[in-house]
Amino acid sequence: MSSLRLSGVSKRYGNFQAVDNIHIELQSGEFVSLLGPSGCGKTTTLRMIAGFVDPTLGTIEMDNQILSSPAGSIPPDRRQMSMIFQSYAIWPNMTVEQNVAFGLELRRLPNAEVKRRVGEMLEVVRMNHLADRYPAELSGGQQQRVALARAIVIRPSVLLLDEPLSNLDATLREEMRFEIRRLHDEFHVTTVYVTHDQAEAMVTSDRIAVMNQGRIEQIDDPRALYNKPKTRFVAGFIGRTNFIEGISDGHRIAFDGFALPRSAFEQDVPSHGKTVFSVRPHTMRMSAAPPSADGGTSVGVIVLERAFLGEHWDYLVRPRQGAAPLRVMTSPLDDIAVGANAWLEFEPRQMALIA
Repeated sequence: MSSLRLSGVSKRYGNFQAVDNIHIELQSGEFVSLLGPSGCGKTTTLRMIAGFVDPTLGTIEMDNQILSSPAGSIPPDRRQMSMIFQSYAIWPNMTVEQNVAFGLELRRLPNAEVKRRVGEMLEVVRMNHLADRYPAELSGGQQQRVALARAIVIRPSVLLLDEPLSNLDATLREEMRFEIRRLHDEFHVTTVYVTHDQAEAMVTSDRIAVMNQGRIEQIDDPRALYNKPKTRFVAGFIGRTNFIEGISDGHRIAFDGFALPRSAFEQDVPSHGKTVFSVRPHTMRMSAAPPSADGGTSVGVIVLERAFLGEHWDYLVRPRQGAAPLRVMTSPLDDIAVGANAWLEFEPRQMALIA
């Protein structure tokens, strides 16, 4: 397997800065996703790694060999990389077996070796029983498996995936997330995956680079991104959250309509001044009656709205003495009517300080 390094990589189109001074280093066999909204620069970054686009500034290296720089780039076909596109790009006039064999035949491997490796790969992706079918006879998920098999069978140094699940329905998309991760665990190919879907990135990745306006806001493992976001953008893009602003006086932090003791917070909260926290809806507990002992972390609220979503209740509440509403997610057993008074218990150790 191969390591990959992007150092100060930027790409400008006229006055538009598509990618702005990004640094990423992938260890051998690591799976890293580039996650962000449309137009954030993630696909441009992937195309620079593939060699389809040259950087304006910076370098891209693999195993300490420079692949791309403003001075020139190694062509895509000489980078030992495989790329999977949104459209799969499998040959419609070839069978499953012929599609998977295509890259090996281009490399002029012996026929017996091609047949052996194709057979093994089709078994791994669970498509051996469909080897003689054409793409038009396959479902979207099966076509995606063929594209993955064709990309991996040539044993690339780096695998690149550009939103490969965007054309699938929700059920297939969820199934293929786990399939992509299973294949990565089987072959340990260094992988860069582009997506705007946070669930895809969370399921498949060792680390996720969250991009915004051409820059990397944070790169971290999925749990750290979700629980310890470093910026407001990351907190809001990775899952749902409440942003609550407070003022610390050294002993407590005063929010809109309630206060929490500063000593209850795990992280180093500033002793004085303004603070902003990200509070996930599921990290608060809501009940109809006040808890017997809460250490000063319970707040009286009024239920403004609610929606039953099967696996949980989704509530909108407001502190009785405040104006800013909060989203709260509770157990389906926590049935509290709209307009009722309730108690909301905060867990300060799960409140992420972002400013």
